Parts: sequence; C-alpha cells; structure tokens
Amino acid sequence: MIEVVEETASTNADLSRRLGAGEGLAEGFWLRAVRQSAGRGRRGRQWSSPEGNLYASTVIALRADDPPVHTLAFVAALAVGDLMALRLRGGTDCQLKWPNDVLVGGAKICGILLERTGDHVIAGIGVNVVSAPRLPDRATTSILSENPADSGDAQAVLGDLASCFAARLVRWRSEGLASTLAEWTRHAHPQGTPLLVAMDEEGMVPGAFAGLDPDGALRLRLADGSLRVVHAGDVSLA
Repeated sequence: MIEVVEETASTNADLSRRLGAGEGLAEGFWLRAVRQSAGRGRRGRQWSSPEGNLYASTVIALRADDPPVHTLAFVAALAVGDLMALRLRGGTDCQLKWPNDVLVGGAKICGILLERTGDHVIAGIGVNVVSAPRLPDRATTSILSENPADSGDAQAVLGDLASCFAARLVRWRSEGLASTLAEWTRHAHPQGTPLLVAMDEEGMVPGAFAGLDPDGALRLRLADGSLRVVHAGDVSLA
C-alpha cells in the first residue's frame, strides 16, 4: 500500500510516530510526501526536498530469524540499484558505495536513512527524480539528467522502487546475508579503490577498499598494508 501526503516534515518521523502510537502498519506499507520540510539524511544531515523528487519511507517488521538489522542498508541500496536499472534502461553505470550510497556516473542520486522503532525498521529513501541538489562535497545527479526520456513521475518511480525493495527483502531473508553482501559487492567499486573514511574521533582515514566482513563491515586496507575493519563512518572516493 502507498499513502501520499502533500507535505510533511519527515516521512520517517511520521511512520515512527504512528508505530509508537500502536497503529498497525503492515510490512510493505509506504508513505510518500510530495514535499518534505525537514527531511533528514545520515549522521543528522538535512536532506533537500524540492517538489518533483521522491521522498518516501517504508516499514519492515523484524523477525527473530532475520539477518542483522543494520544490513538492511544493503537491501535498500540494492533495491535502488535495481530501480536505476529499470529507469535508466541499464545504459548508465550504477555503483554502490558503503554503506548505502548509490552513485550514477560517480554522482549521488539518492539518500537512504534507516531507523529502528521497537520491532520495526523504517527505511526512508529519497531519490532525485527531476532535479539534483547542489552539494559542496559531492557530485549529484537525477533520473531525468541521466535519462531525459523518463516520465519524471515520482509516483511511478515509487511503484518500481516498492517492487524492487520487496524482492530484495525476500532474498535477504531466504538466501541469507552472504548472498546479499555478495550481490552488493558485485555492484560496488573494485577492490583497491582509494577511499577516505571520516571517523568521529580520528578525522579522515585514508585507505583502499578491501571488501566486506561477513557482517557487512567495511574492510579498509591502510597504507602500511594492515587491514582495518570499519563498522561506522562516512566514506568518500578519494
């Protein structure tokens, strides 16, 4: 089910509030806002929300035998990658960057924010459909910029995304985490790609992409050849 509101502060916050109030939102429910006034990204960043782009959140009902909750970030990123293959007709290079960035031609095209509320996870996904915000630290793009023949209809984009997300969620549960991580790695930048990882206490740590740990943590090869496992940090391509 997809519910649409004209404007709200944050679709993630709305779903969190509704779940907290005991509203029975079934897994697969999506809330879309035509406009957001207080969209949020990872690490407290504000997410620009001009009309025409997609701002939506969905509910995942956690099960006792699910893989680790944080690995839903890979499910979301893969779903957006599948969406791009549909909307861009497979003709544009789409690359995944740890933990949940989706890049098209090296430019960011979406934002993903996962938040837990009790025994549910809310996955908020913003996709640049008709326009891309200008950011000081990274290139951005949109579906229409990459494929001018696209309809530019955010509701239609959400229909595709909902299907892609549901399929990836089923595979995450039925095939196990290793399968999801292997699929994510196939769409990531190659091993050896230079990275910069922003750590809260250490600042920028340079290294090279060395794959993923079995739990989805980033493996970073340092200049001295040692391997560092990163569980949290902001990653950019050096």
